[in-house]
Parts: sequence; structure tokens; C-alpha cells
Amino acid sequence: MANTNLTVVTEFILLGITDRPELQVPFFLLFLVIYAITLVGNLGMIVLIRVDCRLHTPMYFFLSHLAFVDLCYSSTITPQMLVNFLAQSKTISYYACAAQLGCFLTFMITECFLLAGMAYDRYVAICNPLFYQVIMSHKVCVHLVAVPYMYSFCVALLQTILTFQLSFCSSNKINHFYCDDMPLMALSCSSTHTKQVLIFAFAGFDVITTSLIVLISYLFIFFTILRIRSTEGKCKAFSTCTSHLTTVTIFYGTQIFMYLQPSTNLSLDTDKVASIFYTVVIPMLNPLIYSLRNKEVKDALKKVISKKCWSFK
Repeated sequence: MANTNLTVVTEFILLGITDRPELQVPFFLLFLVIYAITLVGNLGMIVLIRVDCRLHTPMYFFLSHLAFVDLCYSSTITPQMLVNFLAQSKTISYYACAAQLGCFLTFMITECFLLAGMAYDRYVAICNPLFYQVIMSHKVCVHLVAVPYMYSFCVALLQTILTFQLSFCSSNKINHFYCDDMPLMALSCSSTHTKQVLIFAFAGFDVITTSLIVLISYLFIFFTILRIRSTEGKCKAFSTCTSHLTTVTIFYGTQIFMYLQPSTNLSLDTDKVASIFYTVVIPMLNPLIYSLRNKEVKDALKKVISKKCWSFK
């Protein structure tokens, strides 16, 4: 935790998004609405995929896990942030901070690999449609989901242990609205060189590897779509990818901005904006993107709503 000749840190103070009192309640209401939409959207997506047999396909199997991961890492951050908007004391205990960091890293890394797995699924569906059911068997889908969960947990555990082995002796005020690696390292009075190298190495590996899988998959998809003769066929093939492409662009854009910039250029205040986007906004947007742009999801939702309406008559 800290050396014996230093003050032992037992809790941290989260400075939050802003220190202006007049903005606390408006921000609380705004993020409460966003979180409520996130809960309803992601839980609704999971339930809808579960109850509608037409959605029991590899594509929606991955989508249900994406909704679960979005729900989890948003719930790791947002409730604490909402409490701190209204609380006099914006503290978080040492171990709660470690748990929050570990859970957040686990789900964030998992999302990277889930998006890559979904890109591969689209590649197989469009480029090898005759062998789709064979290649994307249930066993393969389970492996493509289970391995990212296990890998992410191991990496998150390692990173969290390394972070909380640092000595915090100058201050316990975290310039952020949740416990993240960068603002925690800014508080440390011990060397963070090894930690920074590992962050850059793992973040680089995760983002570059998954980005390459996505890019290569979509290159093959693009050339396959070009070979389709009918305009209707091209539009139909491309429409199955637009939701995923939108999600990938938003997610990877913020990740690259956050974690692959040199530490000398790091601005914690700028990072807060990016962090709000990918911890609070993106988990809300994903179910909306997939439900609004996906005919099968909309049809399944209409079917469920119509059944409910008939049951009340």
C-alpha cells in the first residue's frame, strides 16, 4: 500500500467532473437520465435476444454479450459518480477504488475483443455464407467470448495490483470522477516507469490487435460486396455491418485518444471528456445504434410489444 515511513492512504477523494456547485444538480440529472437509458437499453437488448428465437444466431449472441459488458462497465462507474454529485464527502475507500479500477479494465478490454469477434462474424457471414453455420458453431462462439473475458480479467488484475503497489504520499485527491490508472499514477511518489510501459504495451497490443482484426475483416467484406452484382444485394450486405462499424469507430477512436498518447502530452482534464464519452455515453448509444439500424431487432421488439398489448386487453 505504502512504505511504513509514509502516511498510509486508506481512502481517496474523487474531484469529479467539475467543482462548480451550481452544476452539480444539473449534471446529476443529466447523467441519471443517461444511466437509466443505458440500463433499459442494454437489459432490454439482452432480454429481447433471449426470448426471440429468431435472434438465436452468432451475431446476436455476440451482441448480447456486448450489451452485458456495456451494462457492467457503465455500472462500475456511473453510480459512484451520481452519488458524488450530491454528496458532501466525495471519498472512495482504498479497496473500493482498486475494485472499481479492476472491474472497469476487465470490461473495457473485453469490449475491444468482443468488437473484433463481431467483425470476424460479419466477415464469415458475408464472405463465406455457405459455411457460416459450420465455421461459427456454438462452440466457436463460446470460445470467442470466453477467451476475452479470461484474458481481460488477468490483465486487469495485473494492472490493478501494480497500480496499488505504488506509494501514495503527496495527496489522496484523484483528479477524475472514477479510479483510473493515469490520475492514480499522478498521485504516486514512487517510480511509475514500469507501470507506464506496461500500460502502453498492453493497450497497444489490445488496440492494435483488435483493430487489425476489424480492418482486415472489413477489407475482405468490402471487396466481397463490390463483387455483388445487384445494388439491392450490396445494400443488404452492407446494412448488416453499419451498426457494428458505427460502434467500432466511436469506441476505438476514444480508446486511441486516451491510452496511446505519450505521457508527456497527457492532460487529465482533457481525458475526463473522453472518459465520460466511453464510460457513460457509449454504453447508452450501443443498444440504440443496434436497435434503430437493425430490422430484425426492430421486428422482434414490435413482436414483444404487440404481445404485451394483447395480454392487457
